[in-house]
Amino acid sequence: MSTTGTTRGTDHGATPAPTHDTDVLVVGAGPTGLLLAGDLATAGLKVTVVERRPAGHSNLTRAFAVHARTLEQLDARGLADELITTGTTISALRLFGRLSLDLSRLPSRFPFLLITPQYEVERLLERRALAAGVDFRYGTELGTLRQDTGTVTAELTGPSGSGGSGDAGDAGDADRSVTIRARYLVGTDGVRSAVRSALGLPFPGNSVIRSIVLADVRLKEEPDQLLTVAASPSGEAFAFLAPFGDGWYRMMGWDRRHQVADDEPVELDELKGIARQALGSDFGMHDARWISRFHSDERQAPAYRSGRVFLAGDAAHVHSPAGGQGMNTGLQDAANLSWRLAAVLRGDAPDPEALLDGYQAERHPVGTRVLRSSGAIVRLAMAHTPLQRAARDLATRLIGTVRPAADRAIGQISGIGIDYGSGARRVPDLKLREGRLHELLRAGEFVLVAPEGTTPPLPRTAPVTPDRVIRATWSDPARRDTLLVRPDGYAAAL
Repeated sequence: MSTTGTTRGTDHGATPAPTHDTDVLVVGAGPTGLLLAGDLATAGLKVTVVERRPAGHSNLTRAFAVHARTLEQLDARGLADELITTGTTISALRLFGRLSLDLSRLPSRFPFLLITPQYEVERLLERRALAAGVDFRYGTELGTLRQDTGTVTAELTGPSGSGGSGDAGDAGDADRSVTIRARYLVGTDGVRSAVRSALGLPFPGNSVIRSIVLADVRLKEEPDQLLTVAASPSGEAFAFLAPFGDGWYRMMGWDRRHQVADDEPVELDELKGIARQALGSDFGMHDARWISRFHSDERQAPAYRSGRVFLAGDAAHVHSPAGGQGMNTGLQDAANLSWRLAAVLRGDAPDPEALLDGYQAERHPVGTRVLRSSGAIVRLAMAHTPLQRAARDLATRLIGTVRPAADRAIGQISGIGIDYGSGARRVPDLKLREGRLHELLRAGEFVLVAPEGTTPPLPRTAPVTPDRVIRATWSDPARRDTLLVRPDGYAAAL
């Protein structure tokens, strides 16, 4: 790792060297990469995003759930309210026919789960990134990368070598190679990450469940529950059904007795059969607009950082779709990393290396917990022996009747309960004299909240200069404490 620029205001970030084509190269234009790129460009940095898909190509992926903590992060970027209009909100999660988790108890402006297609999240994040000046290069792939002191050099291959923002290049051109030199590179390019492969990082883990079928369908009959997750009495099948709010439903199912390769065709009759086993009805399922089969792995990279290269989202961790935590975890990775890179590149960090290492220290344990919680849900759904079903009944009864256990489960799945320790706790959307905290965070800066009439100094270790801090006042005059909030909405040490 580079150890240059360890004092505030040094060359570690203030002015890009002429040899750099961009401050940060982001590989992958899914939700994680788009949020990261938008944050960095909003902070005044030069950002380039490369994506192997052509421009405008819809990414029909599996994500559909946006949890409360992610909505808080999007609210701090002015996007949450618009995103909510694209989907359906659900205030309770019903699991295995007997366990209901009441999301309305969440201490958040968003006490619910939003069901909306991933492409709606991407649309808003891409629009924000383009408005902030991000340079998009679609139809372009990473070939190799190497690191030198202060620089990451990436060889890219694409139909035009480079294209302007939103430009897919000329599809008739032969593939060309272009070199880009960046100060940092972030791989947000998914489970088959070219960045992770180029670094030679392992991706240990295993396949948890095979032959999951997934589709977007219409129904002739509306289910009693908005969101339904259930297993057949024998444990031979389970299914998930949730509405997008526009007449389409997301259906996911698994049948223990029909385990085939991912490339085996899927017919609508297969989904209907699984639904009847697990949900008791296929609800007149028809007109699938897309349908696929996949397997689910549990894997995590041991390191999210290698020198000037970082991993985030599915490039760093992948797990079962149970709980809908995948996209959410990636977006929260990006929110944690973006302000650190911005502080270092702008020369605000007293100890740049420690600040960047904090990304691994905070987010890697979260990735591990998500693997465990999503894995536990899918294993409960797959329970088929009498002993396994008895264990599932006991677990669901415990969570359903013991309030602290239910609150912990809801906090983990929604992200609201995730803190980083050492005082880095989630700060709720405070009502301040100057407005809501999330509204103030939209500037992408630290917010210092203090009693009226006081001007407390910043701690020497704060990775921010006084001219970049937004100062706010408690709405309650009785409060005499001081709180420094990071751009990702977590408390910073004082």
